[in-house]
Amino acid sequence: MAAIEDEVRITHEPHEDEVRITHEPLEVDDVFVRATLPSTGATSLFVGTTRDNFDGKKVIKLEYEAYEPMAVKELKVLCTEVRAKWPDVARIIVHHRLGEVKVTEASVLIAISAPHRKDSLEAVDFCIDRLKEKVPIWKKEKYADGGEAWKENKECCWRKPEN
Repeated sequence: MAAIEDEVRITHEPHEDEVRITHEPLEVDDVFVRATLPSTGATSLFVGTTRDNFDGKKVIKLEYEAYEPMAVKELKVLCTEVRAKWPDVARIIVHHRLGEVKVTEASVLIAISAPHRKDSLEAVDFCIDRLKEKVPIWKKEKYADGGEAWKENKECCWRKPEN
């Protein structure tokens, strides 16, 4: 089995970006393997998970919604931005989950590989910040007391300025 996996990894071309919006659970191990190429010395991962609390409230799950065609388009633009800033990046994979995401489950997964760690680490940090700023994906927190609230990222470009 390992030989087959190695063969699959070698046949992937660098600079093949992958963006995905899905209702299915995100597969961290699979994305890591596909992002890591023989020519790369670093694969950086960001896995955003649902936490069980926010502002003193017990969170039981998140629910994500998106305008999917626009979200995919913006994720592709994001990949282009990453490549402009870090031209040595080999592979970019960005997956975002929609629907119900329970506590400790992954809602967003970013894997970026490059020949050197600095490029992959900086690119992943930029990618998650820019995703929160530009991509039309919305989340609702559901609380143990029955309450719920739509959450707005502080980075969001369409957010109303605070007074």
